[in-house]
Amino acid sequence: MQQPSWLADMSLWPFAVYLSLVGFITAAMLVLSWVLGQRHHDRSTDSPYESGIVSEGSARVRFSAKFYLVAMFFVIFDLEAVFLYAWAVAAREVGWTGYWEVLIFVGILAATLAYLWRVGALDWGWTRQTAIKSR
Repeated sequence: MQQPSWLADMSLWPFAVYLSLVGFITAAMLVLSWVLGQRHHDRSTDSPYESGIVSEGSARVRFSAKFYLVAMFFVIFDLEAVFLYAWAVAAREVGWTGYWEVLIFVGILAATLAYLWRVGALDWGWTRQTAIKSR
């Protein structure tokens, strides 16, 4: 079986050297951290401690679904900034057509935000309607 022409021209020794160096550095860091690391296990070192406050209760706290909703909204609306930045970089090249397209895009996003606001997806507190529904 004959090798493809691109494979015959390519030398694999730089890749092998790179791979061996990466493996050596990784192994060296792991061995050095094991050799130089501390080995004492006190009660205070095994307890979780964060930001100067000792933890209370379990770490398995259930979060409201609204936290995840806000995260999804952030990702969706954060992509708006990426598209608008790309448009701003190429604004002169795309001309008025690009301007009207980005205006439609921002209008759709504003309509989406208004819809989410109207259905109460962004409400965190109790409103009169939710109090009536819960009765």
